[in-house]
Amino acid sequence: MAEQNSTETITQLDELSINTIRFLSADMVQKANSGHPGLPLGAAPMAYVLWSRFLRFNPQDPHWQNRDRFILSAGHGSALLYSLLHLYGYDLPLEEIKNFRQIGSKTPGHPESFLTPGIEVTTGPLGQGFGNGVGVAMAEVFLATKYNRPDFNLIDHYTYCIVSDGDLMEGVAAEAASLAGHLKLGKLIYLYDDNDISLDGPTSLAFTENVLARFEAYGWHVQQVKDGNDVEGIDQAIRAAQEETERPSIISVKTIIGYGSPQQGTSKVHGNPLGEENLKKAKEFLGFDSNQSFYVPDEVKEQFQEPGRRGSELQAEWQRQFEEYQKQFTTEGEQLRLTYEGELPANWDANLPVFAPSEALATRQASGKTLEALKQTVPWLIGGSADLASSNEMPTKGDISFQPGSYDHTNIWFGVREHGMGAILNGMASHRGVRAYGGTFLTFSDYMRGSIRLAALTEAPVTYVFTHDSIAVGEDGPTHQPIEHVTALRTIPNLTVIRPGDANETVEAWRIAMNRMKGPVALILTRQKLPTVDRTKYAAARNLEKGAYILSDSEGTPDIILIGTGSEVQLVMGAQAELQKEGIKARVVSMPSWELFEKQDQAYRDEVLPPSVKKRVAVEAGITLAWYKYVTSDGAVVGIDRYGESGPGDKVLAAFGFTVENVCEKARAVLNK
Repeated sequence: MAEQNSTETITQLDELSINTIRFLSADMVQKANSGHPGLPLGAAPMAYVLWSRFLRFNPQDPHWQNRDRFILSAGHGSALLYSLLHLYGYDLPLEEIKNFRQIGSKTPGHPESFLTPGIEVTTGPLGQGFGNGVGVAMAEVFLATKYNRPDFNLIDHYTYCIVSDGDLMEGVAAEAASLAGHLKLGKLIYLYDDNDISLDGPTSLAFTENVLARFEAYGWHVQQVKDGNDVEGIDQAIRAAQEETERPSIISVKTIIGYGSPQQGTSKVHGNPLGEENLKKAKEFLGFDSNQSFYVPDEVKEQFQEPGRRGSELQAEWQRQFEEYQKQFTTEGEQLRLTYEGELPANWDANLPVFAPSEALATRQASGKTLEALKQTVPWLIGGSADLASSNEMPTKGDISFQPGSYDHTNIWFGVREHGMGAILNGMASHRGVRAYGGTFLTFSDYMRGSIRLAALTEAPVTYVFTHDSIAVGEDGPTHQPIEHVTALRTIPNLTVIRPGDANETVEAWRIAMNRMKGPVALILTRQKLPTVDRTKYAAARNLEKGAYILSDSEGTPDIILIGTGSEVQLVMGAQAELQKEGIKARVVSMPSWELFEKQDQAYRDEVLPPSVKKRVAVEAGITLAWYKYVTSDGAVVGIDRYGESGPGDKVLAAFGFTVENVCEKARAVLNK
């Protein structure tokens, strides 16, 4: 482990600039009477060195493709990030700084990427930003390897992140760090705000491991700066990290939380305002004007603008280079343009498979075939599975994948790291230039729920492939049989959940996912084979885009409506045929996506589910809780509200009432109410 120490004296302008960052942040927290002043007071020197001397950015264009990325994983220290954005020239005026943590402001309690210019990813839940940074670095190296040419390094930037003790305690960070070390992401540089304090007290209460030894074991380049105020030592460490091209880097910077305040070095300064008196004493201790709030001295304003001016010039040169690249490499240039503008190639869906009624396929199999077709037309579609690629039916052909030395390949092995995968996918999406997907068993979506929620919050266009979607998993038993998971995913705002009923609905589900540019999509897919609906006799699978549609209707007004999703669509179709023999008119509605259905106008929804027809039965191999929204008090649900059992899948389904006979029985009972 390298130690970086410097005896060089910090200049007065450096010191004044750092203290400006410190106290703009502390004033923010004090005015709001809410927030976390400790991190900004301790970490301001490392942030200043990074932003002033290394970070390449253009505040006039926060989305310049080749900017360096900066992530504050310790999002509770958001006041630090807002101070940096304001001082370095982003569109974040002082009025917004003064409106910290207030309704309607662009300076919320934790950074939100779709709200504030210059925020790369939404952070706050600890460890997420760490994983996001790994995803950003993966997207960078994929695009660089795929599109850069001699004399045209269009994609060539670093990913920097400030992480905290809390971040490094979280399991998601450990998962992402392990993969990053394996992948040798040499342009990933993390600054560790090593202050020995968390919210409840000293980290010694629960966190006494040798952090840098752990990262060395992961395959990271590790360094330590023993004094968080050592500007030149931090500078030297970052330069050494840049020179290390075969390993990601982590630099432990030993800081004092709440530096300069009477409460420094204690948990009291972690998540509470300093108080007017303590804030004044801190300013006096550091030689800052204690009579003013939100004070930016004139002599530092020009200094803070210089990095942005450099970045503007770099972007202008990059733009000239890109225009020349487009002339020399027409195909690649057009692909890069499309990727960053969030567009798809012309006729991207021309080769999507169409499955014949004679084919019986698990929807996971149909998804795999669809994904293979998509990868032929969308070369920046990249992703993989958390060690379940063969089960998730993800492309595994050949031995080449996204690895050191072959970063331009689109198949990623995430290993058994569901939560790390989720955070990495969000980072890849935030980088732009790629369309990211990831897969695992539906029951393990719980492991990555925090990342899924953030994808929904930040409108990340990520696709999740969740297979083995019900008790039909069979012999693996209740630990692997999802019960509550589909409903749980449906409760996440801005997440589109699709449970297709056959192979062709699965193709249409992927079409929806690829067209969705704001927000994630979860595909819920079967392990077992399903019959393919004969679309010459029944409604077209393309109707999936409406969320629910009349798959098979009765003659005249139906007596009852049978609603099915996924593998249970075949059951309601079978029940319709049996009930028809008894003179009962039943309508079959395929309802693969509640979210898409709710986006339709009221007239369409009433057409599919007429308010006058209150007799309804919904069938889904999951909990019944939320289905009463659609079946009404006059209806019923065939579902499962307990855990499953181990046994052959078809027998488990039958044991829990997922049979045509039971659906018919429920329908008769509803009609006889």
